[in-house]
Amino acid sequence: MLVDYPDIFTNLNEITNHPTIINTMSDHYERVKIELQQMKAVESEAAADKEQLSPASVTSVPAEVSFAARRDLSRSSINGRSRSKSRSKADGHERQVNGKQLSDLTPQKSDYSQEKGQSRLSNEQNIKGTLRLLKGKTAANGHVESCQREKDLKCEHHGKEDGSKVAKKRRAVTVDTSKAKTSLEALKMSIRQLKWKEFPMGRRTACDIYWHGVSFHDNENIVSGQVNKFPAGMIEMLRKINLSRAVRTMQELFPEEYNFYPRSWILPEEYQLFSTQIRLLKDNDSTLKPTFIVKPDSGSQGDGIYLIRDPADLRVISGSQIKQAVVQEYIQKPLLIDKLKFDIRLYVLVRSLEPLEIYIAKEGLSRFCTEPYQEPSQKNLSHVFMHLTNYSLNVHSGNFVHSDSCSTGSKRTFSSVLYRIASKGVDIKKVWSDIIALVIKTVIALVPELKVYYQADIPPGKPGPTCFQILGFDILLMKNLKPVLLEVNANPSMRIEHEQEVSPGVYEYVPSPVDEEVKVGVIRDTLRLMDPAQRKQHVTSNTEGGSPEDAIVVETGSDEKESLTDSLPSLCLKQVFPKYTKQFNYLRVVERIAAIFLRFLGVKGTMRLGPTGFRTFIRNCKLSNSSFSMASVDILYIDITRRWAGMLPDSREAGMSLQAFIEAFFYLAARRFKAVLLREQVLLLLEVCEGALEGQSHSEKPRPQRSHPAQSSAPNAFSSPALTRRHHLRHQPLQLSAKANTEN
Repeated sequence: MLVDYPDIFTNLNEITNHPTIINTMSDHYERVKIELQQMKAVESEAAADKEQLSPASVTSVPAEVSFAARRDLSRSSINGRSRSKSRSKADGHERQVNGKQLSDLTPQKSDYSQEKGQSRLSNEQNIKGTLRLLKGKTAANGHVESCQREKDLKCEHHGKEDGSKVAKKRRAVTVDTSKAKTSLEALKMSIRQLKWKEFPMGRRTACDIYWHGVSFHDNENIVSGQVNKFPAGMIEMLRKINLSRAVRTMQELFPEEYNFYPRSWILPEEYQLFSTQIRLLKDNDSTLKPTFIVKPDSGSQGDGIYLIRDPADLRVISGSQIKQAVVQEYIQKPLLIDKLKFDIRLYVLVRSLEPLEIYIAKEGLSRFCTEPYQEPSQKNLSHVFMHLTNYSLNVHSGNFVHSDSCSTGSKRTFSSVLYRIASKGVDIKKVWSDIIALVIKTVIALVPELKVYYQADIPPGKPGPTCFQILGFDILLMKNLKPVLLEVNANPSMRIEHEQEVSPGVYEYVPSPVDEEVKVGVIRDTLRLMDPAQRKQHVTSNTEGGSPEDAIVVETGSDEKESLTDSLPSLCLKQVFPKYTKQFNYLRVVERIAAIFLRFLGVKGTMRLGPTGFRTFIRNCKLSNSSFSMASVDILYIDITRRWAGMLPDSREAGMSLQAFIEAFFYLAARRFKAVLLREQVLLLLEVCEGALEGQSHSEKPRPQRSHPAQSSAPNAFSSPALTRRHHLRHQPLQLSAKANTEN
């Protein structure tokens, strides 16, 4: 609170203008007046800062700032009185304090003091009460000592308490929500619960967090803070074709670990391959009648998805316009509840790419079909309410049930589903463990390409924000409780209301308790984890992890140990990486290849490797020899680059992409180490390249911002076989995969 000073100055003017003491008064009052004015200016500045500090911290700051000023004022006042013999003298009373003899000086009663005693007493009380001036005594040497030791100790202790309040009561975190769009209501609720500051219209100065509704580039002028979207790479990588390619690369190296993703073909480029494999499958076993699901590459909310049983039924190749799509094996035996098929929407927070941090929400959504499930046949292939779990489709069904309960209706919480299946004796911890493994492996498959996109938008050394993102994982449980990845959404819906028909033809949005229960917690706890104070904490990996074969221990009832506000509920986001680093770090092989790719890109902001960069890579890693000349290197570069340019028609940048470089790396590994399987071949070539580059960095001046931190975090051993890229799709038998799809 700002101290009120007018009475003090009024009384000082009366004192200085009294006719009986004008000639005997020292300059000491003038100094007191000046010092009081300075103190008033200090507290005025503190009050001006009140908008940026909490009330508790504002009141404590002036107390600490003015403590020394009050002490100095007390010293000057008492010393001034001791020098004016007409107004004061020693009373002869002495006390022993800290081993020193102190004299208690009191003002002498003059005619002025007799006439104006009440006025002086009033002034002293005013100063004592308003400014909390300390009573003091002067020693023989003129220094002021405390005459009340206990009060000094209390003031010192109170000052420490005020300091601790300042440390705890920091300024509120600022959030720019001007681009939030559909997630706005849940975001507003989360900010209110956290008692942070929202800027719905943006802010001229920088905010701590920027919440975008669609992409990183919703706001182009961000150079600091944190953004809830990664650069364009996240949207691109989670398109159905790119996701399939990323997982397919990992399936070549780790087929057993990545068998949670259905067998996929990319259309139209792999149409002939798809047709040939289906024909061979039916020729070998006429009883098999597999079903396939076709998903447009750029489709969303179930738009354009349909089922087929024969390649001739593909719509993407009919007509004059060819559309890109992914065709996958259809899971014919899903887990059913109330005779209905359902999927799971889990929210995953990628808090950081380097170091990699992954969190999974402990609660999710279960979205049900609205027509009882039957295994696909030629008659029911078009029944979308039976086979497709998309909420945006089933909400238009007459059987869709909006429920205020989390355990009934067409949209429920995932925990209610787990409770239902747990009542039948199912091991819920095993289900969660498999889901966590699926999420971690999927993110590991995406990270290499994401890092390339990230450095293209925010090159090393360029000022820019840090990024995080909430992803929506759509997972299906098979009848044997094995989780299957359907797709990953870069911009999952965060609406907490749903559209409801209130009268014929009239719709309005009404609150959805199930959505609010799940989504508000996800957004709120994401903000808590991205709190700038929390981001400064040191990130450590789990040092108690076991070998890759060790099971994931799902702890029940344990919360993340974060120093967060006690009034808020415990975090609904569980860290799974780097917590389980030792179990999954051996999978991060492609990241090491991407690190080499980034090293030789050369130009900041580019995502394609030119022919010179590729030749430099071959030369520095010492991969050329008499049987593999630089001319052969150029031919390899041209062949792979042209083929991938045809598969990526939307790309405007020339050169070799990361996926093309990975294929070239696999080719070089298979060529150099012919006697072992692909995983071992890739490992051996990585050791050769990393050893050569490390030796070069020791012998030459290191080039800044070229090496990638992910190199040192990847594993050094492999254990499972794999096939080469070109022969993987053509020779892996489809029959086994189709049979596995129909197992109980």
